[in-house]
Amino acid sequence: MTTRREQTSTESRELILTAAAQLFAEKGYRQTTFIDVAERSGISRGSIPWHFGNKEGLLLAVLEHSVEMVRAGLAEVPEEVEDGLARFEEGFSALFARPTTKLFVTLLVEALEPGSPIHGRYVEIHNTLRDHWKRWLERLPLPPGLTAEALAVTIVGAGIGIHQQWLLAPERVDAEQALAALRAMTAGLLSAG
Repeated sequence: MTTRREQTSTESRELILTAAAQLFAEKGYRQTTFIDVAERSGISRGSIPWHFGNKEGLLLAVLEHSVEMVRAGLAEVPEEVEDGLARFEEGFSALFARPTTKLFVTLLVEALEPGSPIHGRYVEIHNTLRDHWKRWLERLPLPPGLTAEALAVTIVGAGIGIHQQWLLAPERVDAEQALAALRAMTAGLLSAG
């Protein structure tokens, strides 16, 4: 049985993680301060290092929490091939519409820096996404010469690229339309297989 204090601590931690994830996605890791996180979460600034140690600890916790959310939200791969393509398209839309996608794209630059503390997490995120799409694609008929692995890499890369373009030029890039085009191209390719 949890005590009221433990429950409050857990609730505070969740509020901080949610606020930090939103701010990292909006402003980036470097531009976000503990003051920003405290104001957004409604939790005192001193509670943040108590829960996470330092800003890097908060970043790692945000990524871990986000990876867990993505894993929990990945649709199950269907047993029946006939149902697979329709459910593949639904899963495609749901995955790239997640709020975590913007966070992952915004923090990608941090992950690419030499010695980055989040590099390993990004490798894990990309492996999880590629493995997810590969499992789906292995159940569907593919055109000759095209592997599930290659198509999974392409889908993940295109989804990330669309979000990067949208973050850089939201007035010019309609992410929903671009993702719909990617989904339609993928579905057309799969139905031709």
